[in-house]
Amino acid sequence: MTELQPLDNSHAGVSYAIDETKHEVKTERCGVLSVFTQGSTKNITDNTPVFLTVHDMGSNHTEFHSFIEHPSMARIKARSLFIHVDVPGQGLDSTDLPSDFTFPSMQQIAEDIVSVLDYFQVKYVVTFGEGAGANILARFAMAFPDRCLGNILLHCTSTVAGVMEYFNDKVMNWKLQTIGMHATAEHYLVFHKFGMEIERADNKDKVIKEYIDKLQSRINPKNLRLYVEAFLSRTDISGLLKEHMKVDTLLVTGAKASHLHTVHTMHSHLDPRFATLLKVDDVGDVLHEAPDSLAHNLLLFCQGLGLFSTLPMSRQSSFS
Repeated sequence: MTELQPLDNSHAGVSYAIDETKHEVKTERCGVLSVFTQGSTKNITDNTPVFLTVHDMGSNHTEFHSFIEHPSMARIKARSLFIHVDVPGQGLDSTDLPSDFTFPSMQQIAEDIVSVLDYFQVKYVVTFGEGAGANILARFAMAFPDRCLGNILLHCTSTVAGVMEYFNDKVMNWKLQTIGMHATAEHYLVFHKFGMEIERADNKDKVIKEYIDKLQSRINPKNLRLYVEAFLSRTDISGLLKEHMKVDTLLVTGAKASHLHTVHTMHSHLDPRFATLLKVDDVGDVLHEAPDSLAHNLLLFCQGLGLFSTLPMSRQSSFS
């Protein structure tokens, strides 16, 4: 366990420092996972809200920082523990994974994550994932329903890669493998994260530039390629959802998200008793473009799970 110095971060012109602790958790197939905690890991009770996060391709746990530090999350953050898992080799400034390391599948990552809960002696979590990370956490919730109170899944897909996605991912994969981070790979990852109509979006230039700068300078392209390959080779879990997803699940997407239709497909396969769909208008990246709306609906969802019962609701629209 390593106490980290506060990290300097900024979003939308707001600077803040991150107080987090790094842990190394040994797993069966993922090797030693880098796990970061925000909040106290002491005296965790069954009533302590614990969020387990897994990030998308082209990023790592730091992608959640600006949302958690947003003013709309202050009351939730003060009462919660966030456990962030970095997928192998995806951390900031990561060195190349060993040549003899077999990168795990999405299912294997999901099954190994239970070791993280055991490490912290946490009984139950609310999952909070984005993109590929959301797919991993959906698998985790089905494999370990007794350890999961609910799911908050951003831009999640339950299907295999479609023809165009497969083609685009293969092109990106080739660029990452042969010449490192390349404009083609960058453009695809930007589209994957920020969605449609990027050129028409207001006030996105700064956020997209920061994202590309981080890709170019701090994300290992060889390791990223392996995560992309694992996501590209994912199995279809759509047919398993109705029978095996027995915890409340909030699917979140932006109306301009790149994989909007796949989120709707996943929603149609879930048991309607446990599924809620939140579609935020006029955004592609809900995490960064609509933090107020996401925080409000996160609180509403968690209160439905019996958490944060003493926190008053703010005046905002709820689930669509």
